[in-house]
Amino acid sequence: MVRTGPFSPEIRRLERLTMKLLLALSLAAVAITSAPLANAQIDTKNPVVWAANDVYARQSKFIVAAAEAMPADKFTYKPTEGQWTYGKIISHIALANAHVCAMLNDSTAPANLTIAETASKPDLVAALKASFAFCDAAMNGLTDNKLGDTITFFGGHKVPRARALIEEAGDLEDHYSQMAMYLRLNNITPPSAAKK
Repeated sequence: MVRTGPFSPEIRRLERLTMKLLLALSLAAVAITSAPLANAQIDTKNPVVWAANDVYARQSKFIVAAAEAMPADKFTYKPTEGQWTYGKIISHIALANAHVCAMLNDSTAPANLTIAETASKPDLVAALKASFAFCDAAMNGLTDNKLGDTITFFGGHKVPRARALIEEAGDLEDHYSQMAMYLRLNNITPPSAAKK
């Protein structure tokens, strides 16, 4: 598109500067986001499972570290009356992991992963870790060619197994953001923001 008028050279110069800035920012974003992946062995035969597992592995570590970082007396903390307690977030993650990861490998969710939000910090953290151990096994045995298989999802809906995989990765992102916010509101640096 050719622009005409008295401001055309100035507009073109600003457009060029904007494009250079956007390109520089895009390249920086790619470099930053791909840095942790540079050391990971990419599975080109199972790229979808590999990508989801990459998110899962990162978030599961952050979530366990966040659970351990919050003092025991703050597990009943919630920012507002309508929000979950910190203990509820952890009990929910453990239960969700049990059910979603059972969908990933056609197994039964372990009963020991159902834990009350009012349980002690050691019990909640233990259930959380056990849920991730259960999910580790489910994720390790998953391949892209299984993602099209039909499974029974929440509410009895028949969906492709890929839906459970996306649910697992997305749910962990969602709940870690909650935990990070609760930690910050209690003057605790979330694990993802801690200096390394």
